[in-house]
Amino acid sequence: MKSNLKTIRIQSGYTQEELAQKVGSSRQTVYAIETGKFYPSMVLGLKLAQVLATSVYDLFELEATD
Repeated sequence: MKSNLKTIRIQSGYTQEELAQKVGSSRQTVYAIETGKFYPSMVLGLKLAQVLATSVYDLFELEATD
C-alpha cells in the first residue's frame, strides 16, 4: 500500500503532532503510516481523511501486484 499522507498533511498545513492530536493518535503512528511501516485501521484512515478534507482513496493506494 502506498501512502500519500505526508504530502497531503503538509499541503494541509499540519505537523505530525497536530494531525495526531486531531485524530486521537500519536505522532509516532502518523510517522509510521507516512513511512509505510504501519497500516492504519479503517477507522483511523477515515479520521485522517476527514481531518484532511480528502478521501481515503487519495490518502492510500493499493500498489499493483503482478
